[in-house]
Amino acid sequence: MTNFYSEHSRYFVSVDCIVFGFDEGKLKLLIGRRQMDPGRGEWSLYGGFVREEESLEDAAHRTLQELTGLKKMYLKQVGAFGAIDRDPGERVISVAYCALINVKDYNRHLQEKHGVEWVAINELPPLYSDHNKMVQKAINMLRKRLGTEPLSFNLLPSLFTLTQLQQVYEAILDEPNDKRNFRKRMKSLDFIEKTELVDKQSSKRGAALYRFKKKAEV
Repeated sequence: MTNFYSEHSRYFVSVDCIVFGFDEGKLKLLIGRRQMDPGRGEWSLYGGFVREEESLEDAAHRTLQELTGLKKMYLKQVGAFGAIDRDPGERVISVAYCALINVKDYNRHLQEKHGVEWVAINELPPLYSDHNKMVQKAINMLRKRLGTEPLSFNLLPSLFTLTQLQQVYEAILDEPNDKRNFRKRMKSLDFIEKTELVDKQSSKRGAALYRFKKKAEV
């Protein structure tokens, strides 16, 4: 560190990770009990402080990899949160990042190690500080992007039915979609392609399995 800007106050900078997953037909969020003061024991997002040698994005990737063990995932910055009194401990400015992962890819041992669990969005408890605001802003961002980006690719297995795809959209938008119109719209967006495989668990006749085109992955 240099002596430049020594006349100015220094603040802490952190990243908070808003990790969404899709399971049992619901959009879920990964949260845990805070393990440090202030706010020990309160429900919280998982986060950490930015290290001196890190960029914001590097810090977010490191924090997410520590939490999930996954290296490649959808990651977008949601925004900065810097209310003066947002953290009762010190002046902390936090930059929130949104991540989307397939719940089945998440190592259960890491989940237990970090003491986190998946909670449905519509069942969230009050979260530490301004974390509920972060989550709502992230959901609003996903809803705006959903119509133009294949975000659901990150929440589904490599092969999926159109019913599963529609369930993801409905979970994010929190509203039902007409089945016929939804399927017509998805095919027109050119995000997905039909395979020769059939899922026989969902119905007696079986449902066609689809996959996302590689050029559409985000």
